[in-house]
Amino acid sequence: MIKDCHGEPLPVYARGVVSECIPLVGAIPFGSVYSLKVLLSAGAKFGADGGLQGGEPAAGQFYMLHALRSDVLLGRPISVYHSCTLTAEKSRELYGSEKYAGAIELTFLILLKGKGTRELCSLDFGDLVNLIGPCGNRFPLPISVSENAGGAGACSGKKVCIVGGGIGVAPVAGFAETLPAGSYDFFASFKSGSYGLENLKADKLVITTDDGSVGVHGMLPAALDVEVLKAGNYEAVYACGPTPMLAYVQKICKEAGIKCWLSMEARMACGVGVCLGCVIDTSEGKKRCCKDGPIFDGAILEFKQVTEVAGVKVQPRREPLAANEEPDLSVNIAGVKLANPVIGSSGTFGFGTEYKSLFDVNRLGGISSKGLTLEPRQGNDGIRLHETPSGLMNSIGLQNPGIPHFIEYELPEMLALKPVAIANLSGSSLETYVEGAKLLDKTEVPIIELNISCPNVSAGGAAFGMTCVGAESAVRAVRAVTKKPLIVKLTPQSQELVPVALACIEAGADGISLCNSFQGIAIDIERGIPVFDKLKAGFGGPAVRPIAVRLVYEVVEAINKLPSEKRVPVIAIGGIATWEDAVEFIMAGASAIQVGTNTFANPYTMIEVIDGLAAFMKRKGYQNIEQMRGLIQKK
Repeated sequence: MIKDCHGEPLPVYARGVVSECIPLVGAIPFGSVYSLKVLLSAGAKFGADGGLQGGEPAAGQFYMLHALRSDVLLGRPISVYHSCTLTAEKSRELYGSEKYAGAIELTFLILLKGKGTRELCSLDFGDLVNLIGPCGNRFPLPISVSENAGGAGACSGKKVCIVGGGIGVAPVAGFAETLPAGSYDFFASFKSGSYGLENLKADKLVITTDDGSVGVHGMLPAALDVEVLKAGNYEAVYACGPTPMLAYVQKICKEAGIKCWLSMEARMACGVGVCLGCVIDTSEGKKRCCKDGPIFDGAILEFKQVTEVAGVKVQPRREPLAANEEPDLSVNIAGVKLANPVIGSSGTFGFGTEYKSLFDVNRLGGISSKGLTLEPRQGNDGIRLHETPSGLMNSIGLQNPGIPHFIEYELPEMLALKPVAIANLSGSSLETYVEGAKLLDKTEVPIIELNISCPNVSAGGAAFGMTCVGAESAVRAVRAVTKKPLIVKLTPQSQELVPVALACIEAGADGISLCNSFQGIAIDIERGIPVFDKLKAGFGGPAVRPIAVRLVYEVVEAINKLPSEKRVPVIAIGGIATWEDAVEFIMAGASAIQVGTNTFANPYTMIEVIDGLAAFMKRKGYQNIEQMRGLIQKK
C-alpha cells in the first residue's frame, strides 16, 4: 500500500475485474440504477512489485472508473458503496476457489445517466475496469464514536443524522456501515422507489419519495426540517445528494446550530487534484472536489443560485405535454415544409434509395443528394477513407454521375420518396455552377444546396467559400438563373465565416448550411508518407461537433441582427450522432440539422434522432421546434 507522510493511502492506478453488474431492485424505473462489483486482486493490479498496492477505501472516498472497452475519454467518479477484503473462505463461497483470497471487493451504485455510466452499467462478469483510487477524503467519525474506547463497535452520547438523496445514498450508506448500530438516524429521499438501504442499522429510518411510492410523500423537507433536527439533538449531520438538497441541509443545520459534513459532486478529469476542473466555491476560496473533498465542512460551502450562464437566462421549467399531445417536429426551410428537421447530409447518404433496405428513409425530413457537378467525375485517386478517434477522414473528390444523369435517373427516385429532395450543386468554375443550376431549375427538385465548401477538390469548391467576394459572386451568379430556394453550404476553413454567410444572404441565399468537413492531415507512420494523395482531407464526426456548434451559434447570432425580412434559416452539420446533439444545435439557433458520418457507424442514427427529439420535446413541454430554437442566443 502506498501512503503519504501522514500514513494516509494514496490513489493508485489499478485494474479490476467485474464480478457482478445488475440492476437494483427498488430503483424506479427498473434499470435506472445498477450495482457494480469490482475485484482488485494481486494479479490484477498495476505496479512495479506486482503486489496489492491499495487498501480498502475509507467511507466517503471514490474511484475514477473507466471500462477497458470504452468509447469515452474520461473515467467517471463513483463513490464507494461497500468494500471488503475477501477471505479464502469467502472467495470459495462466491467464486468457487481461493483465487480471490485477499482481494478487495468494491461495490458501486451507478445511476444510468450518460454515455460513460451507460458503459459501466453494461459491463459483464469478467470484464476489466481501470480504476484510479481511492480518491478524496473521508467522512470524519462522530466525536462520540472516535473518542469511545470501544471504537466503532460501541457508542455513547448523541446520535448523528445521515441524509442521502437519490444516488447520493451510496456514500452515506457506506459511511453508516462504519458506525455502531442505532447510533444514527437515516433520512433517504428519492424521486421514486428506494434502494441502497439494506445494510443500514439505523435507530430511525425515514424514506421520502416525490411520487409517494415509498414512505413519506414529498422530498426531503417533508420529513426533515429545523425542528426535527433540534428534536433529534444530533451531534452532526452527514449528507450527500443533489446540490439543491445539500444547500437545504446546510441552511437548516445553520439555523439549528448543528455541524454538517457534505459530500459534493463535480465533473472531473483526473481525480487526483491535477486538472483543476472540479473546483467548488467556498468561503476559503475555490477548492478541488477530488483532492480537498469530496467531504467538506458545510459551514464553508457557498451555494450560489444560478439564474444565468454566459449571459443566457436559465429557462423556467415547462410542464410536459399531455399524454395525448404530440410535439410538432415540422420545420419550414425557405418556404418548403419538412416533416421534421432531420436531413441526410450530402455525400453520406447517396440519393436516399441506397438505404431503403436498411430502414424507413421516408421518415426523414429531407435528403441532400451526393455532390453534383455539371460533368461526371471519377473522384480522387489513392486512399479515400481513414478512420480516426471519434471521426472519419475522407478524400472522395466529388465522384458523381453528373447533373444530366442525375436529372434523368436519380432525381425521379428521390422525388418518389417522402423526404424533401435537395440537390447539392458543386462546380469547378462559375460557369459550371451556373450551367448546373440552369438544368436543376427546370426540374421538380424543391431545394438547391449550393456547395461552395468541398475540401477535397483542386478547383472550385471551398475556394469560393473562403472569402466574401468569392462566395458572393457564386451566389449571385446562381441566384440569377434559378428561382428555387437556395441554401448555401459553407466551409469552416474560412477565416471570415460570419461575413461570408452575411455576404451570401445579401447575394440572395435563402438559407445557410454549415459546416462542411474540416481539413486535416493523416500520416502513415510505418511508411513515412501521407495517407491521402492530396495530403489534406476532409474530417468529420463527433470530434468536430463542439466547434460546429460554436460556428452555427455565431452565424445565427449575426443573422438575428439583420432586419427580420432578411433573416434566413441555418441548417447545422457537424458530428451529430444522437438526439442530444441535434437539440444542442437547435438551441444554438439551427432550424434543421444534417446527419452525416454517424450514418456509416449506425444507419439508424437519423431515426433515433427523430424519436429522441420527439420524446425530449414532449418531456420538456415544447410544442414545436421554434419554442426551443435559439434558446441560448442572447436576447
